[in-house]
Amino acid sequence: MESKMEADFHCPVCFDIFKDPLILTCTHSICKACLQQFWASKPSRECPVCRTISSQDEPLTNLTLKNLCETLLKERSQTALAGSEIRCNLHNKRLKVFCLQDRQPVCLLCRDSKQHFNHSFCLLEDVALEHKGKLKIKLKPIEKKLKAFEEAKMICNKTAEKIKSQVQHTEKQIKEEFEE
Repeated sequence: MESKMEADFHCPVCFDIFKDPLILTCTHSICKACLQQFWASKPSRECPVCRTISSQDEPLTNLTLKNLCETLLKERSQTALAGSEIRCNLHNKRLKVFCLQDRQPVCLLCRDSKQHFNHSFCLLEDVALEHKGKLKIKLKPIEKKLKAFEEAKMICNKTAEKIKSQVQHTEKQIKEEFEE
């Protein structure tokens, strides 16, 4: 479950973890892309949160917040790798659906985002079963070849043992005959 502190790392416009956060004169932080999009739709440069007019045309990057968000994303990805279930890097939610256009698993929040607007989705389990079936079909001839190679190896090993035995027997006979 997401902590209350982690909620502070989310942009108030897109609700994702900040990407290139900017700090406005009112001290609110907004993703750079979100702010540019918001300002493009408004005649004045106001804060999307409190509607205070910004005195800056180019707000400064909030480096501390940017670094904290990057650290959080890294920790989440490491935790997801260590855990048994795979989680979204942005929202730390379980990946439940598969985007057919992007051919990648996504969480339900990503599914509803602008990035996947008008995309088609399937349940991740259904896609996994489909791919598992395809892999099984492709695996059968490989398994047959492996079995044939193992049988050939076993025959070669038996032949090598017979040859060694025959060599030892012949060597013994030659030594005996030489001694006589």
